[in-house]
Amino acid sequence: MTDVFGKGHHLHLIDGSAFIFRAYHALPPLTRRSDGLPIGAVAGFCNMLWKYIQDGSGSDQPTHAAVIFDHSSKTFRNDIYPLYKANRPEPPEDLRPQFPLTREATRAFNIACIETEGYEADDIIAALSCRARDAGGRVTIISSDKDLMQLVGGGVEMLDPIKGKPIGPDEVREKFGVGPERVVDVQALAGDSIDNVPGAPGIGIKTAAQLIGEYGDLETLLARAGEIRQPKRRQVLLDHAEQIRISKRLVELDCDTPLDRTLESLSIREPEPQPLLEFLTRMEFRTLTNRVAERFGAEPPAAPVPAAAERIAAAKAELPAIDRSLYVTIRDEAVLAEWLAEIVEKGQVAIDTETTGLDEMQARLVGVSLCTGPGRAAYLPLGHVDGAADLFGSGAAVEGQLPLDRALALLKPVLEDPAVLKIGQNIKYDWKMLARHDIRMAPVEDTMLLSYALNAGTHNHGMDELAQTYLGHRCLPIKDLIGSGKAQIGFQQVAIDKAAEYAAEDAEVTWRLWHHFRPQLGQERVTTAYERLERPMVPVLADMEMAGIRIDADHLRRMSSSFAQKMAALEAEIHALAGGPFNVGSPKQLGEILFERMGLSGGKQGKTGAFSTGAEVLEDLAAEGHDLPARVLDWRALSKLKSTYTDALPLHVNAETRRVHTCYSIAGAQTGRLASTDPNLQNIPVRTEEGRRIREAFIAAEGHRLVSLDYSQIELRILAHVAAIPALKQAFRDGIDIHAMTASQMFGVPVEGMDPMIRRRAKAINFGVIYGISGFGLSRNLRIPRAEAQAFIDTYFERFPEIRAYMDRTVAEAKQNGHVRTLFGRRINTPGINLSGPSAGGARRAAINAPIQGAAADIIRRAMIRMPEAIAHLPAKMLLQVHDELVFEVEEAAVPALIEVARGVMQGAADPAVRLDVPLIVDAGQGTSWAEAH
Repeated sequence: MTDVFGKGHHLHLIDGSAFIFRAYHALPPLTRRSDGLPIGAVAGFCNMLWKYIQDGSGSDQPTHAAVIFDHSSKTFRNDIYPLYKANRPEPPEDLRPQFPLTREATRAFNIACIETEGYEADDIIAALSCRARDAGGRVTIISSDKDLMQLVGGGVEMLDPIKGKPIGPDEVREKFGVGPERVVDVQALAGDSIDNVPGAPGIGIKTAAQLIGEYGDLETLLARAGEIRQPKRRQVLLDHAEQIRISKRLVELDCDTPLDRTLESLSIREPEPQPLLEFLTRMEFRTLTNRVAERFGAEPPAAPVPAAAERIAAAKAELPAIDRSLYVTIRDEAVLAEWLAEIVEKGQVAIDTETTGLDEMQARLVGVSLCTGPGRAAYLPLGHVDGAADLFGSGAAVEGQLPLDRALALLKPVLEDPAVLKIGQNIKYDWKMLARHDIRMAPVEDTMLLSYALNAGTHNHGMDELAQTYLGHRCLPIKDLIGSGKAQIGFQQVAIDKAAEYAAEDAEVTWRLWHHFRPQLGQERVTTAYERLERPMVPVLADMEMAGIRIDADHLRRMSSSFAQKMAALEAEIHALAGGPFNVGSPKQLGEILFERMGLSGGKQGKTGAFSTGAEVLEDLAAEGHDLPARVLDWRALSKLKSTYTDALPLHVNAETRRVHTCYSIAGAQTGRLASTDPNLQNIPVRTEEGRRIREAFIAAEGHRLVSLDYSQIELRILAHVAAIPALKQAFRDGIDIHAMTASQMFGVPVEGMDPMIRRRAKAINFGVIYGISGFGLSRNLRIPRAEAQAFIDTYFERFPEIRAYMDRTVAEAKQNGHVRTLFGRRINTPGINLSGPSAGGARRAAINAPIQGAAADIIRRAMIRMPEAIAHLPAKMLLQVHDELVFEVEEAAVPALIEVARGVMQGAADPAVRLDVPLIVDAGQGTSWAEAH
């Protein structure tokens, strides 16, 4: 540690979060050879840190340094404005496991690593900068982030790490048109679409700078807005003054951010060779490991090459490189016949369809690509039009294409031939496109699902990433053909010769991925999981998605109108309770009403001075009996239901089928849970009356009924089985109320006449334990002191010690193998299980939950796979899967038969693969709407 930080000291603050994203996007996808763990961003990050250490930032050496990270996506700014950063997409799946590794890398390089819950990296940088400046030292912020430019001046400068150029007051003035001291005012007016900072509509950086330059500062501008001559600009400022002030609080960095590190503790330290080399070796960064070893005169640790890496290397060397010049364009029947004969002879073909859009229910077929082996690929153009066409496919057909109907008639016998294997990447899409033309491909294999079965949780399973990772090949980007933005064209407008290169390459890459992945199934012991849980889902889900479900759009519109009226009535009630009108959607105004005007307890002000008014705060106040926060919660709930469901669902109705067609992702969640998108029909709320009414809009066709069959407490039943808990198993066999039984076991009270509150507590613990709930989480759920909640959890484990043993056993398995398995053989990788630090608890909880939630997902998948054949004799269709529930549409007279058959399939879904020690119970309901059936 150095002397007290002060004059003569120089602090470097590295924007670690910016480094991570820059490294991720600058480098191609990279995975660790031994286990497929994504490490591309970590590799780039480590190279940046090493360059920083080697360069020492030139002659201007720092005396102190730290790397600053964002802790999480939710910060105090979300309490000020709940929609802050709402537009930002979730981090890519393959980047998430790399976040904790970058922290570990920073510590391995012996550089201080700082992050603070509830605050952004920029706020920590601001607080450290202010403290160092006030102490008389110098600060260099290594980042080009415009949001940090408000800190420049008075001994604080920035350094653009890409250009290597300093950013001082002149550079800030060049960018914003004002000095650093007025950057926040300009940003408040201009807003920020990336961070979803609203600002003043229609005012950009240039106009904002002019206004601030003329009026001096933001408050003066807003106070004198009525003097502005331009009517439109004047009205914008008058109408949006409060929104602009909120925007300022969002962009203004918090120099009072709490810190758990002193400036003195950030003194520069030389890396310690052994821990750094061990980390780099574990990451398999050979080049950097050798450089570091040479720098310190150390011997790098040995890194054995695992069998998996050898297989990948062998696969790359086995086949010749991809050569697009070998591809064929099929323009006549004779050539197509030759290809079809070759496909039949070889007994397999990789296939890919090119279409006018991504919606399989509305897109039109443009072409089909085929591949029978390396270098043997072709493109069959069917729907290309001249360049004057619009995105909807209108325009004159380009010459040199077979008629669509004739080509499909020739393809149909081969694509439906049970002796010919059809291989695709996300083949469900192609299956549906061809099914709309009366071609039902079978049998099929999917390289996306092969990768998912082998590598779930380690990286994404898109073709481009798989090609780069396992074939060392970079696919032609689609943007090179169709462009982007306003200049984007449809694939049908792409010249056939260019389309052939792109499409045939997709087919060949698919074939090569299949050739690479297929032999690994047996070696990694996931053949059964792939063959019985993944591959058969393709036609099942495709049929469900194509069937769709009817909705009553008029009902939803009436609900939207009703919600609007209720919201207006609630606003009036809220205003009356508050003693005057205010913007109910403004967190700042609400906070002032609750904690200043009404003087309610529990108000917590952030560093910007605004009170927190998030859902948890309002729920706590409502539980104390305060009406105003309860009414605001009601208003917010209605607002969300209206925007997310009643307004949005009618927009998804297919004009041709008059139904809503969701899309299920098979290879999304690690545990095997399906995900529903466009629209998401798995999150329709059911706990509130208004939420349940939304399900009333999902209706059966005339003369039909909707039938819902739902597994009862399936995850608790699986827990009882896998943890071998005698008391729980017996209770399930005897049909006893499991929550009452748990309460009786824990609290020593009889089941008969039990206090409902005691049962509720036991229920919360039963479900909470599955998800690794903490004492804090349980205390919030039950609204009891944390110590009491923790005592409940401790008592639970005392009564059911088998659960603790299961948890310890599962974590040990995950640490040793890098994965856990479900009862049905699904492998769920746990890449972060051996990491330390803040992420360790989450990785541990995920590993414990995975075999339980994964087995539940496997069971319903097995039921779905067996269902079409079981109900084939009935006038019924399976329409939806919502977690543990299946929804059917069936003719009224066949409802009893459908329930009997479907219930039998679902309750027997675990056998004969696995015989559970507890029975599976399925509840059934039926009605004209989903609400009636559930």
